[in-house]
Amino acid sequence: MLKVGLTGNIGSGKTLVCQIFESLGVSVFYADKIALELYDNSEIRNLVKQVFGDDVYDSKGKLIRQKLASLVFHNEQALRKINGIIHPGVVTEYLKWLDKRADEDYTVHEAAILFESGLEHEFDHIIMVSAPEEVRLQRVLDRDGVDENEVKARMKNQWPEEKKVGKADFVIINDGKQFLIPQILKIHNQLKIRYI
Repeated sequence: MLKVGLTGNIGSGKTLVCQIFESLGVSVFYADKIALELYDNSEIRNLVKQVFGDDVYDSKGKLIRQKLASLVFHNEQALRKINGIIHPGVVTEYLKWLDKRADEDYTVHEAAILFESGLEHEFDHIIMVSAPEEVRLQRVLDRDGVDENEVKARMKNQWPEEKKVGKADFVIINDGKQFLIPQILKIHNQLKIRYI
């Protein structure tokens, strides 16, 4: 089985691209979704509280995402700390997930900070979803209803697109002008041929 990493900066449309891969019968591991679920794990909750304080969780023990985001997206050291707590758990979940899919031609692992986390060497191929910054910014503003400065702060914590594009094996342009499905089908067919 080929292990394929899929990444892209915030607002690039990674989820939509992954959904199209899923419609082709490809299994997709959503690292960011798993990371969010891990915040409910009691061990991880305790670690997060030790580092960031009890008030990042509500009275029912649910993470207050906006509160944690405001602490980490403006502070590189804090971002490294939270990644150090969450990423080992995500890797463990991914390995368990992979074991159940050993007979598949290829799988896709979606992660926003794949390169930033140094995970690129774990994959046979990497797909980068690319979109102009102004398009990505508008998508996130429309989707999340958050402050523009907050989105820009999150963008600043990701590598520039050009750097990721240069390291990727495949690039999908999701600028709202080019058709996605033909680009994805081309990559899908190439990956199936490489597996055979």
